[in-house]
Amino acid sequence: MSETQAVASPNNAATPLETVTMTLRDKRLWAVTGLVVVVACIAELIGQVEIPFGATVSMTLLPMIWAILMGGFISGNPWKSMPVPWQEAAGILMNMSVLILGARLSFNIGPNIPTLLDAGPALLLQEVGHLFGTLILALPLAVALKMGPATIGATFSIDREPSFAMVAERYGSKSPQYQGVLSMYVFGTVFGAIIISLVTSITMGFGLLDPLALAMGSGVGSGSMMAAAAAVISQGHPEVSDQVLAMAATSNLITTVLGLYVGIWVALPAADWLYKKLSGDKDLTYGVPKENLAQTNDPDAEAKVAKLLGSSVKIPTWLTVAIIFVAGIIVTVVSHVRSPEEPGAELNWGATMAGWAIMLALTVGSQWLGRLTKGKIPAIAIVMTLGAYLSSQWFPWADQLNTAVGSTSLVAIITLILTMAGLSLGKDLPMLKTIGWKIIPVGIVAVIASFLCAAVIAEFALGFWAV
Repeated sequence: MSETQAVASPNNAATPLETVTMTLRDKRLWAVTGLVVVVACIAELIGQVEIPFGATVSMTLLPMIWAILMGGFISGNPWKSMPVPWQEAAGILMNMSVLILGARLSFNIGPNIPTLLDAGPALLLQEVGHLFGTLILALPLAVALKMGPATIGATFSIDREPSFAMVAERYGSKSPQYQGVLSMYVFGTVFGAIIISLVTSITMGFGLLDPLALAMGSGVGSGSMMAAAAAVISQGHPEVSDQVLAMAATSNLITTVLGLYVGIWVALPAADWLYKKLSGDKDLTYGVPKENLAQTNDPDAEAKVAKLLGSSVKIPTWLTVAIIFVAGIIVTVVSHVRSPEEPGAELNWGATMAGWAIMLALTVGSQWLGRLTKGKIPAIAIVMTLGAYLSSQWFPWADQLNTAVGSTSLVAIITLILTMAGLSLGKDLPMLKTIGWKIIPVGIVAVIASFLCAAVIAEFALGFWAV
């Protein structure tokens, strides 16, 4: 089933846009769903692989990395790539799944609200460092390297899980800004823990910052990066090991919670404004600077981007919900079998299914409320705020909801999302080629800046309140 609409081309000429609606009887949708489930399950079965670099530093490759690598190869290999409509269908599933991730993360917020309220001024102020570190240092570097609009997505934060939803909702999952988020996420996932471990060790060697300030700075919003930095600090200062771990965990929680709202209403708009100021007006072709397209050495790059943004696929909301529910249950089961949180524990089928149903209901409801506000309040902000309240001590049935949603694997959800991202990646390769190697120096600076700026602010805050 298809229909034709008109869209504006770069030259303001009307070009036909074919909108294909995939239904339950569409074999292409069944094929995409099957690929999502199979690739995600294989990634979970491969599991976590740790590559050591010395006594305290290691690179951990999680199932999500295998998922996006396999998905990207299937969708974009040069021999037999996936048809673009299939890739767009995977992208539609991913768009809803990132909101489900937001719902899942929100159930980590509610129970910890008392901890946040009890946090000291130093713990709260360090968030300023995480905010301005990437904007002040990483963003100008990305502009100097001519990363294009992908700069915004790559440098408004260190781009952990909630960033997908923020950028996808504001700019769309076909935008170069989204490609920036995706590139930074993969870079941070693979190399983030190594970078922050080395920087922590070097910084400790100078002896200028209090170990507790370093612990606060390590809460960059990534569990693996926080754990890596905290391990180095604890080893260097065993006399305050318990305090270091507590500070790091609390700081990471604060960054995760406040980072959502700061990202939506402060960091992302600030990155957009600063990028435009520093880069100046550029001749954009579908949001990609022409000089960046030229760097891909692909004479058809501009035409490929135009074709990408000139096609459209629709899937009914109820069908999207049903597909994600079934796929989520399957991947959760495989994740539990591969690495159960409690060895020997049985999977609670009822709680798991209820958990997925709750997250999907929150997602659909938040999308509806977001449309009622005409986009003034993003759906990701709504879903995480609602989830935080429903999981807090102020909601009468919070314990039951927390048990249900807690039975769903966060790692499995991320693996599922990055599988969908990988399967939708082939069509985006012309945009990704405009980033290329540039994400390496930008990513390194972003991680270091976020950590050091937060640690320095925490140092001054600790000294001020100790007086």
